Amino acid sequence: MGTQNTPPNFRPISRHDGLFKERVHDSYKSKEKPQEPSVCSQCGAVFHEGRWQWLQTPANAHSLQCLACHRIHDHYPAGFLTMKGEFFLAHRDEIMHLVHNHEQLERKEHPLQRIIAEEEKEGATLVTTTDIHLARGIGEALHHAYQGELDFHYNPEQNLLRVTWTH
Repeated sequence: MGTQNTPPNFRPISRHDGLFKERVHDSYKSKEKPQEPSVCSQCGAVFHEGRWQWLQTPANAHSLQCLACHRIHDHYPAGFLTMKGEFFLAHRDEIMHLVHNHEQLERKEHPLQRIIAEEEKEGATLVTTTDIHLARGIGEALHHAYQGELDFHYNPEQNLLRVTWTH
């Protein structure tokens, strides 16, 4: 089996009747950027210079609901962080302190990254977040500080991340 010689004037014809990959639909993500400046009517975050920030509200700002407040209102998280294991149960208060500190640090720079809720389930704690990056960041911070097992399951169709930390 050798290589085939292609004639010099040969042009491949591509077919246009193939299957196209379906786009991910995230109803919480706007198709367009908000008008500038805009302010969230619930949390006060300001959309300015292409991103959400914590700023003084400009006098001419448009009022809207940011994506984080929308997810919180609908109880529809993008990130799920489950923490479990004997070490977790023995050091729960200290670990939850790290979780909240990490969220506060991220929220200062990224107003849309917030914890929605915390729930105790069968010896584990579930923390839900408004953003997949926050769930991942908290999981990585836990792993860095305490080791243990860290597992990620990303669902691109729903833009959803499940993080499990066990120790």
